[in-house]
Amino acid sequence: MPLLNLNKIRTAQDRIEQVYQADQFEADEDFRVVAPVSLAFDIFKDKQAFRLAGRVQTTLELKCSRCLEPFTAPVDHAFDLRYQPHTAKAADKDLEIEEDDLTTAFYENDEIDLGHLMHEQFVLALPMKPLCSEACKGLCSICGTNLNKSTCDCKPVWEDPRLAALRDLKTKN
Repeated sequence: MPLLNLNKIRTAQDRIEQVYQADQFEADEDFRVVAPVSLAFDIFKDKQAFRLAGRVQTTLELKCSRCLEPFTAPVDHAFDLRYQPHTAKAADKDLEIEEDDLTTAFYENDEIDLGHLMHEQFVLALPMKPLCSEACKGLCSICGTNLNKSTCDCKPVWEDPRLAALRDLKTKN
């Protein structure tokens, strides 16, 4: 995956724009990158601290949470992250997490892993419940037929198990 060599950043502010091919990204269990990834950001340097502010754009293939069919979803996600050297943070286990800590990451060997940054932005852009469409009918709970593509003859009957004792009384009489 692409690495950003921080030793090459000589000015206080710089602009970086790059396009990565979809096959450079490994498939994740939740998504697959199916279009070129456009990464553009401004990088601000302050001694050993760096701030990256920009956006990542691509198209991801997701699985619908109702019918399990794959579908594509565009991603246009903005980010604003601060990077500090890995040794800058004390390893004190009693520290509270502050709001600034949520946008702070760490780098090692004077490199920022842009692949990790992009993967993180993809995950943050994912919907909680990916749906191929709001009208998705899902799968039949009995036979598993995709109800968007065909119908089935199953009669979904649900009986409340809490009422089983009453049903048993009715059948004894």
